[in-house]
Amino acid sequence: MSRSQLLDQKVFQAMRAVGAAAKKGFGDPVLAELVMIRASQLNHCAFCLDMHLRAARENGESEDRVQLLNAWEEAEGRYTERERAALALTEAVTVLTDGFVPDEVYDRAAQLFEEAELAHLVSLITVINGWNRLMVSRRVPPGGRQA
Repeated sequence: MSRSQLLDQKVFQAMRAVGAAAKKGFGDPVLAELVMIRASQLNHCAFCLDMHLRAARENGESEDRVQLLNAWEEAEGRYTERERAALALTEAVTVLTDGFVPDEVYDRAAQLFEEAELAHLVSLITVINGWNRLMVSRRVPPGGRQA
């Protein structure tokens, strides 16, 4: 069995549905794309980076902010407080080096996002991490086709 055959269509459809629900409930398409780009950067997923960089630009994100996303903490004044909290939460959920999301990171996001928004944000982060792992393990190239 080739790597490209490692994704069942039912799983693919379920992942798409969960992702669509998380994104719709989050309500901020630009920030959703920034979150998905940042997780994909951390996970080295070229397929997802390609897809979400295009989507961010299509949703009106500036080239400047896309270019600086990998160093968002150092890019003072380029990202709002909400965006910075979402990006910090994205990194904490994606990396999980200490086995948990630090309370201060989660609490900061909880202060800036309503409860439902925060639930959708965590769902977005979780789904993109799943997609990243599926695409990287299958070695799907940028612009490549999914199973």
